[in-house]
Amino acid sequence: MEREWNLAEVSDGKVYSSSDMAKVGCNDCKGCSACCRNMGQSIVLDPYDVYQLAVGQNQSFQELLATSVELNVVEGLILPNLKMQETSKSCYYLNEQGRCRIHSIRPGMCRMFPLGRVYENDTFQYFLQIHECKAEQKTKVKIRQWLGVSDLKRYENFISDWHYFLKKYQNQAMKGMYDEGALKQLNMRILNVFYLTPYDRNSDFYEEYETRKCSFR
Repeated sequence: MEREWNLAEVSDGKVYSSSDMAKVGCNDCKGCSACCRNMGQSIVLDPYDVYQLAVGQNQSFQELLATSVELNVVEGLILPNLKMQETSKSCYYLNEQGRCRIHSIRPGMCRMFPLGRVYENDTFQYFLQIHECKAEQKTKVKIRQWLGVSDLKRYENFISDWHYFLKKYQNQAMKGMYDEGALKQLNMRILNVFYLTPYDRNSDFYEEYETRKCSFR
């Protein structure tokens, strides 16, 4: 979800590529799990996030909705996000020791924290959120290493493509270009095409995503 914000106020004033180094190293958090608590509905999941969660846990999207994922409106469209536990307000996947139970398949927003993304000119760059992580004396780490994503170039191309694809429909929804029935139909189509319909675990995710996006037009 996009907000009105000033990059200079929330960052170190720089933008980064995945080949750059940034002060993100937190020495394995030292038991801190503050970034996994009280996140509300902010950890919005893209199709690759859901694919990873579904395949990694051998669950369908419907099963994720029954446990760890919920649906909410994000800039006019209904999208999935990680669910916080009702009592503790911590992430569903945070265990009693304050550690992530799905660390190897965690969503992209969790994976890049405390980095964020700034989108411009049909692409994006990273920025360092200087007020979000409570760890002190963070060390410099190459962003590519910090993200820990295989085939990073294809992943970043997907992230950029999904953002601008979705943004077109969000802008239309926010401008009131759909009546209630048409907006409901659009939301159901996005959910069905990109989330509810299972991805073939034996095929290439990015190729299947492109096929689905082309069929959406």
